[in-house]
Amino acid sequence: MIVSIVVPVRREARAIERFLDSLAAQDLAGLEWEVIVADGMSDDGTREILARRPGLKVIDNPGLTVSRGLNAAIRAARGDVILRMDAHSEYAPDYVRQCLALLEETGADNVGGPALTRASSWIQRAIAAAYHSPLASGGAKFHNPAYEGPADTVPYGCWRRATLERLGLFDESLARNQDDELNLRLRLTGGRIWQSPRIRSWYWPRATLRALFRQYFEYGYWKVAVMRKHRRPPSWRSLAPAAFLLLAVASVFIHPLLWLLALYPAASLIASVQAAHRHGWSLFPALPAVFATYHVAYGFGFLCGVLSVFIRVHLWL
Repeated sequence: MIVSIVVPVRREARAIERFLDSLAAQDLAGLEWEVIVADGMSDDGTREILARRPGLKVIDNPGLTVSRGLNAAIRAARGDVILRMDAHSEYAPDYVRQCLALLEETGADNVGGPALTRASSWIQRAIAAAYHSPLASGGAKFHNPAYEGPADTVPYGCWRRATLERLGLFDESLARNQDDELNLRLRLTGGRIWQSPRIRSWYWPRATLRALFRQYFEYGYWKVAVMRKHRRPPSWRSLAPAAFLLLAVASVFIHPLLWLLALYPAASLIASVQAAHRHGWSLFPALPAVFATYHVAYGFGFLCGVLSVFIRVHLWL
């Protein structure tokens, strides 16, 4: 068996050293493996850092997006198993071995672990704490570090090559949410996704509220494209932030709805207390703003995605 590790990168000079160190620490003894990095024409020193590390095959990704980079790396890969990694994360030394073991033990079509987090600054720690709250995630299983079992989606992923070829690889029309869309396609065709805490990786979330807003705005915006393609939402929780924003606007004209809006500050306060209790009370002052950033950014992005579809359809008609 040949294992191909595929990694899409673009302008990751600040983060990639940590990732490469954890990649070098992988227990790959006895495995035939390769690492293919698809670089989106980085001009910030990322390419030079990659050149200093042995054992990497670096290819160009002139399409710039993650989906095109992943597909280019998969097409260049020799492996029977394709395992994705991301430059914003670090991986346990047994990450690759556990992915291979779970793929064999469960018979699933895709396996992965929970999205554990690491952070340094105060605001980044608050963003990470909120990330694991059901209020921010809507109860997504991959935010639960202890969950093991079937899942809708998992971070990164590990597949048999035949599975990806059957699905047609990642949708290159999507700049974001390409992994969620692939996993939705997998489930709609009868495939199975398995999550296990034995597969450990640590994601470094965005370090500022501005960066977080931009990230989740893009997630919300591109979720509309996934829904339009499949005529259904990947999960109903993805509609909640946009529904809340519409309710907020409607309450300006329909005053009885204002009492519903009062539920949000209450829910945010409760979730902030719970997150601070788990991750440190010093984070409590930032948590309500972090939760609001997650929800407003995603909901606003979603509504902008809907509006863009309406404008395009209207112009076409």
